[in-house]
Amino acid sequence: MRAILFDRFGGTEVLREADIEVPQPGPGQIRVRVKAAGLNALDGKIRSGMLEAVYPTTFPAVPGGELSGVVEALGEDVTDVRVGDEVLGWSDTGSYAEYALATVVAPKPAGLDWQQAVALPVAGATAERVLNLLGVTAGETVLMHGAAGAVGTLAVQLATARGARVIGTAGPANQDYLTSLGATATLYGEGLVERVRALAPDGVDAVFDLAGKGALEDSIALRGGTERIVTIADFGAHQLGITFSSSPGERSAAGLAALAQDAATGKVVTTVTAYPLAEAATAQRVSDAGHVRGKLVLTLD
Repeated sequence: MRAILFDRFGGTEVLREADIEVPQPGPGQIRVRVKAAGLNALDGKIRSGMLEAVYPTTFPAVPGGELSGVVEALGEDVTDVRVGDEVLGWSDTGSYAEYALATVVAPKPAGLDWQQAVALPVAGATAERVLNLLGVTAGETVLMHGAAGAVGTLAVQLATARGARVIGTAGPANQDYLTSLGATATLYGEGLVERVRALAPDGVDAVFDLAGKGALEDSIALRGGTERIVTIADFGAHQLGITFSSSPGERSAAGLAALAQDAATGKVVTTVTAYPLAEAATAQRVSDAGHVRGKLVLTLD
């Protein structure tokens, strides 16, 4: 089968297309013929070697942690899906490939296309997990740094669905995008503290940092301390006494199925930019550079 792999750490130049064996499902696993693979910032960090202590890599490695596609084979003890089912979920093997193994998947609604579907597993679980860590409830104001990316796109909508107000930061090109998601948009960078105070004179109740790049100092100023600030982007957070959350969130088939239904009916919207599998290196370069709107995905049709 065709797959993208890397056999040493480095930049996107280490990614190459290769022909490798089709994986065989073990007990509790299914094999999925991949229609779309999700691309996450984590993929580039693993490829670079910077997260080797957290995510040990065995070479050659196929990147990718999420997929949408068609069930092609079942391992022992699998009773909740059938061959031919259309699913989305998390990959046990890399998803930048024609076939991948999975354990936790949800049915793909007929009204949801492959690319929209694969935007949901990692981003949805991460957004839900951090909102729960922050204890976001109705009537509160949440500041989200870097809110226009894949996780932010869903986090804004999930927070507003809880009845919270979201102030989202982004660059000039994404101000209208954040507004369309239900956030109060503002620019990041110099003067942010003053802009947020003008938008929220009574203060912000919680901060979700998806950007890094110095946002935590402004967050502390706005919160008056480190309480109820969580980052998924700044690896130096512990030096400031702020929670860094690296877990991708619970792999819940039921939660993913509910999110997929909301996406299929338009209750939750996703934004994707697609690249063919052969252009995985290009897509990762875009991801590594940051400032992505919504989700980057690889297609295999």
